Amino acid sequence: MEFLYVGIGGAVGSILRYGVALLFRDSTVPWGTLIVNTVGSLLIGFLFSFAVGRWPQALVTALTVGLVGGFTTFSTFAWETLTLGESGAISAGIYIAASVALGLMAAAGGSAVARALVQPL
Repeated sequence: MEFLYVGIGGAVGSILRYGVALLFRDSTVPWGTLIVNTVGSLLIGFLFSFAVGRWPQALVTALTVGLVGGFTTFSTFAWETLTLGESGAISAGIYIAASVALGLMAAAGGSAVARALVQPL
């Protein structure tokens, strides 16, 4: 049954990612991918810090592997970086650095928020 939950989460995540991509389809900067990967990093940081051990494992897996996994995209990031480097639209190095830095900061931020929520007041 967990496979089905992951599949449903992945489908929802992919649809959401496509919706964000449509918002930026006319841009020469891959904002959609940068946004979904940053938001996905925030969600992963939050979910692993908050939900693991508190929520049923099947739900955590469906949300992390399914929903967030379907929402984020490394392959599109790789392709966009390659094409940016070839076209010279923006520096591929800047895009790589921004993606990694924002992803790490978002994951740390999501984790910090989750830990703050579970601390006694």
